[in-house]
Amino acid sequence: MRHSKNNAQSMAKVKYTYDSKTLSYKKIERNWKQRAKEVGVFSIAAAAFGFVFYTAADLWFESPKERKMNRELDNMVIQYDLMNGKLEQLSNVLQDIEKRDDEIYRTIFEAGPIPQEVRTAGFGGANRYKNLEGFSNSELLMDTRQKLDKVAKRAYVQSKSFDDVVEMARNKEQMLASIPAIQPVANKDLKRMASGYGYRIHPIYKVRKMHWGTDFSAPKGTPIYATGDGKVTTYKRSRSGYGRHIVIDHGFGYQTLYAHMNEIEARRGQKVKRGDLIGYVGSSGSSTAPHLHYEIIKDGRKINPINYFFNDLSAEQYEEMLKISSHSNQSFD
Repeated sequence: MRHSKNNAQSMAKVKYTYDSKTLSYKKIERNWKQRAKEVGVFSIAAAAFGFVFYTAADLWFESPKERKMNRELDNMVIQYDLMNGKLEQLSNVLQDIEKRDDEIYRTIFEAGPIPQEVRTAGFGGANRYKNLEGFSNSELLMDTRQKLDKVAKRAYVQSKSFDDVVEMARNKEQMLASIPAIQPVANKDLKRMASGYGYRIHPIYKVRKMHWGTDFSAPKGTPIYATGDGKVTTYKRSRSGYGRHIVIDHGFGYQTLYAHMNEIEARRGQKVKRGDLIGYVGSSGSSTAPHLHYEIIKDGRKINPINYFFNDLSAEQYEEMLKISSHSNQSFD
């Protein structure tokens, strides 16, 4: 029985072909080349099928590693969106600080606001974010990086501004003593205010011209006082224009000019204190009567002195001074 079973298995491995001429079956004899060819064809077919299956699986199905990476990428996008929201909030808070700095802190210490173009200055180089290009989320990455750089730049500028404010606060006492804050001629009855800042009739040319200062009418020889602490930087004696005059540099962007003096007591380079005697009223230069022509220059620009007579006037006197100075009368120079 076992022998018959072995014969059947052996016969099953033998292959036959039908010969139509002889009407009989013939045993197929295969040599090693044919066997090798069959093995090769089967291997190629199996490899091709495996490649097709792997490619399809790779395209249509995620591997565990890919699923993990995609989850991490989705989480990163969410985190970047949250970061952008936080940056927007931080930018708004910083904007509020900048506004307070310009309108309160720097104003208190007589400092000009920081120009907006300085606060929001961009960054040089067109390829600054080139390393972030070519990714699926490049736009998000570059937008976040740009916002972060802008906030960092504005924070740096604000930090430097606060350094300036701290330094100005330390020098507050000196600044308050230096700001021109009194009248250069004793004038508590306000009757010596002759002509104010603005367009006035010129006494010689009889045409409307800008009068850059304030004229105090007073007898020849009336004392003139420094209106704030500072240093005499200009000392001139001229027969025209301002005549005998000096300029005091008070620091912090302030200068004062005293013109048409009869005699000058201060000298170039001399340091003076507020209230120090610096000369006497006269009518030198292009002047038509004894008076003091007084100017205040702030950061290189001439401004109305009437706004700085607050140390030795009451509120009522100051209001009266404003009315007197606004009259469109004729100036003395």
